[in-house]
Amino acid sequence: MTLPALLGPAVPMPALVAAADERARLRFLEFFASAIRNQHTRRAYLHAVSDFLAWCETVGVASITAVQPLHVASWIELQTRERSAPTVKLRLAAIRHLFDWLVTGQVVPTNPAASVRGPSHSVRKGKTPVLDPAEARQLLDSIDVSTPIGLRDRALIALMVYSFARIGAALAMRVEDVFIQNRRLWVRLREKGGKRHEMPCHHTLEAYLHAYLEGTGIGEDPKGPLFRTIGRGTGRLSRTALPQANAYLMVQRRTLAAGIGTRIGNHSFRATGITAYLKNGGTLENAAAMANHASTRTTQLYDRRQDEISLDEVERIRV
Repeated sequence: MTLPALLGPAVPMPALVAAADERARLRFLEFFASAIRNQHTRRAYLHAVSDFLAWCETVGVASITAVQPLHVASWIELQTRERSAPTVKLRLAAIRHLFDWLVTGQVVPTNPAASVRGPSHSVRKGKTPVLDPAEARQLLDSIDVSTPIGLRDRALIALMVYSFARIGAALAMRVEDVFIQNRRLWVRLREKGGKRHEMPCHHTLEAYLHAYLEGTGIGEDPKGPLFRTIGRGTGRLSRTALPQANAYLMVQRRTLAAGIGTRIGNHSFRATGITAYLKNGGTLENAAAMANHASTRTTQLYDRRQDEISLDEVERIRV
């Protein structure tokens, strides 16, 4: 038995769920299909739950209804030896939320994960690698924009730098989400939790988006995706939205070609833009509003101005 396509391509049903009654199986499927709307959260939770239930099977648990707190605690202890604290906390949250759902559905009497504590973890600075402003400019300038793919890649990277957009929100944009308002180009982003966020474009981003839309002709397709794949063998943009994994590979290729040694990912551009904004006199409150953060505490995780101070202090060590 496999899970519905909504949960992934041909994902097998965990054996402990398959061994339970029909009511438990249905409630398990409803948790992923109904209770979790974000596809990335759904995928992460499904992997965590599948791994946990597979481990339970190896230690003799007969059904998902037979899982006990000791099983959860033992698995979490094993996870802390192999994975980072944030990953373990996410995996424990997945199990906790699943069994909460099963409790309210009267499949199990109590939540076996409710009393299990995860590892302690406190963060004051994010781990996302950040580019120096000169490196970001070097990367953008290195892209050959004589082709549709070059125009697309430059526009996508610039969008993340100058609007602080998450990669998921950027790739979900349609052509109509780039629009004129008050004689200025604006972008519309759909962020986490279904939040709609609009902001004016930096003049550099405005130039890059105009060049992309006019150079590729996709401006005539307002309902189509803004960032698209390249048709095989054609060198032209298709009507298929660029997948996030493809965007990551593009960033790796462009970074390598530009001769930049910093190992970055899609999220690095958001942190790069926020740090550059703050270094140039921007306020944390405005940065939070521009990044669509609910709290400035989240924005502070992207502020890497202290990295330069630390480096300056390290250079004072003279022997």
